[in-house]
Amino acid sequence: MILKKNNAKFITLEGIDGAGKSTHLNWLAERLRSQGKNVLVTREPGGTPLGEALRELLLHQAMNLETEALLMFAARREHLDKVIIPALREGTWVISDRFTDASFAYQGGGRGLDESKLKILEQWVQQDLQPDLTLLFDVTLEVSRQRLSANASLDRFEQEKQDFFQRVREAYLKRAAQFPERIRVIDSGRTLNEIQVDLEDIVSSI
Repeated sequence: MILKKNNAKFITLEGIDGAGKSTHLNWLAERLRSQGKNVLVTREPGGTPLGEALRELLLHQAMNLETEALLMFAARREHLDKVIIPALREGTWVISDRFTDASFAYQGGGRGLDESKLKILEQWVQQDLQPDLTLLFDVTLEVSRQRLSANASLDRFEQEKQDFFQRVREAYLKRAAQFPERIRVIDSGRTLNEIQVDLEDIVSSI
């Protein structure tokens, strides 16, 4: 059990590529700061010098599926040790662009890695630590692909075919059904203002 100072919270943002979660990340951070909270924004894979080096490999280097999963969790272990846990212990709220739900969605749902292996890695790397709140930005595949088409430089995940993203989306929604007390599904096909009204309500509740 990690002792969090001043009731600090760990919030993660999830969704398929093109769901628009990154658009709302800074807004959420500033909203919390306006309430007087110290907020740290980070991302996965990444968040540390080692994690960022692994990110470059993971996003641009083809590799075995199990290697991919192991590197994701290696970066996560470093992220927890060097960034997330120290911040929570100091009373800083942490907002991370992706966390372990992404591994279940992308390596599990998208690529077909046995979920039992992901559960073993999850327990090994983070033990009982889970986000206090996960915001899952959900959008149709059509909208996702349309948004990605405007990006001239796509990483190897973003270049995947539509059926891959369909499996990723389904895996995310499965996780949301399994953990409804933690994961809140946000309809990300709406306007920014409509989404931010939802986010305001959710943030107020925690």
